[in-house]
Amino acid sequence: MPKKPPPGFGGLPAEFRNPKTAQIAVLPIPYDKTSTWQKGADKGPATIIAASANMELYDIPTRSEVYRRGIQTLSPIRHAGSPDKLADKVQKATSALFTAAKFPVLLGGEHSISIGAFRAAAAKYGDSLSILQIDAHADTREEYLGSKCNHACVMARARELAPITQVGIRAIDAEEVARLDPQRVFYAHTITTEPDNWMAAAVDQQRPNVYVTIDLDGFDPSLVPATGTPEPGGLSWNQVNQLLEMLTAERNVIGFDVVELLPKKELWASDFVAAKLVYRFLSTIFARR
Repeated sequence: MPKKPPPGFGGLPAEFRNPKTAQIAVLPIPYDKTSTWQKGADKGPATIIAASANMELYDIPTRSEVYRRGIQTLSPIRHAGSPDKLADKVQKATSALFTAAKFPVLLGGEHSISIGAFRAAAAKYGDSLSILQIDAHADTREEYLGSKCNHACVMARARELAPITQVGIRAIDAEEVARLDPQRVFYAHTITTEPDNWMAAAVDQQRPNVYVTIDLDGFDPSLVPATGTPEPGGLSWNQVNQLLEMLTAERNVIGFDVVELLPKKELWASDFVAAKLVYRFLSTIFARR
């Protein structure tokens, strides 16, 4: 029988999972209460972690091995109640990571898990913070199904705290349009037809410190079909990575999350894309530190 990999993100040897020395903390949040179409995103964090054990740990573009900085995988935040209460728990946990000088990586779960992280980041970085979203959906409803912390409201809560930039958007409700800032929304169809300078424009909007929230449905579903609300016409692997590379070259990324993987056995490549995205982004960030 094949040998079971060590626990935690990357399947790393114990010396690189040591909580005392690890610079990076991966926080799984298996929550899926407010999603409104396909259910199963609560299985996403564990699936991403399992897939990550199969990665090569040398990152070619940065010529680095970011795992040597130490990657601690924390116990999951398990919560069956309202997204409002979850936001409180996530804020507390993320604030503790900032206090401990750990770089936070949150794994969802549905997109509502990000709200607590936004609040923690805003409390620490104040007016120097902006939030960059990669997503198919604007997620800017003020309230949805009786909650202001529903997954459809996550970026409405974000813009209460810091300027937001939205990339890859291609699905919104009519009621959201009036509240969107057209200068800070990079629609997927515009990226396709006018590709020359959109990345630089998106990065230029960011304040010195940036939190990045990545909904996997921001990718085209030909690359990541295993998500609860797939939308055609999304971003490519190279587009997302080029944007993140440009961002880290110009700004200080202080944390990020990856959400909305809905694992399906026959679509296991999506699991690996999500895990690889986390590791590639970490490699890009820490190569400049």
